[in-house]
Amino acid sequence: MQTPGRRIAVAVAAAALLPLALTACSDSDAKGKASDSKPVGASEEADKTRPVDEMASMDRPFGPGCASVPRDGAGSFDGMAKDPAATAASNNPDLSTLVAAVKKAGLVDTLNSAKDITVFAPTNDAFAKIPKADLDKVLADKAQLTKTLTYHVVGQRVDPADLVKGSFETLEQSKLTTSGSGTSYKVNGSANVVCGNVKTANANIHIIDTVLMPKS
Repeated sequence: MQTPGRRIAVAVAAAALLPLALTACSDSDAKGKASDSKPVGASEEADKTRPVDEMASMDRPFGPGCASVPRDGAGSFDGMAKDPAATAASNNPDLSTLVAAVKKAGLVDTLNSAKDITVFAPTNDAFAKIPKADLDKVLADKAQLTKTLTYHVVGQRVDPADLVKGSFETLEQSKLTTSGSGTSYKVNGSANVVCGNVKTANANIHIIDTVLMPKS
C-alpha cells in the first residue's frame, strides 16, 4: 500500500512526463503529414523522370529546339497560342525566313484564316542549307514558292501521337509522311522535328530542321 507521500511523488512524475509524450505524438503526426504531401515542385521533378513516350504524348511542346523559344512575350509558347499561325510564326525569331517567304507568296491570310491546320515550319537554318542560287530561284518564282510552302501545311491538327507513323495530305495536294517515337520524329525520313506540338489559335506547328521539297 502506497503512503500519501508516495502517491504525490508518482502524480508529480506523471504530470512531468505528460508534456513530453504529447510533444512526441505531435512530432510523429507532423512527420506523417509531411510524408503524405508533395513538396513544392514535386510535379516538375516527376515530369523529368517520365518516359519520353509519355512526355511526347502530353499537350505541350517538346524537342531540343524549344529551348530557343522566348520565355515570355508574343514569341513565347503562351504568346503564340493566342495568335493564328502566320502571326504566331512572325513572332518567333527562328522562323523569320519562313515568314518572309510566306509574305512573298501572299499566304499570310490563308494561314491565318484556315481552321485546324498543321504547319511543318522550317527554321532559318533549314533554309540556309539550300544553296543560295537555288533558294533565290524558288523565291523569285511565286508559283513554285507557293507550291513549296503549301507542301508544309496539312489540313488537320497533327498531334504527337499522329507523328508516330503518319501519312498526311498537304494543301499542295500531295502527301508527306512522319515517323518516330517519344520526342524524336522525322518528316519524309529526312527532316527532324526540333520543336514539336507548338500550339497557335488555329494550328499546330512542328518546327523542323530541313525544308521539304514536293515532287515536281
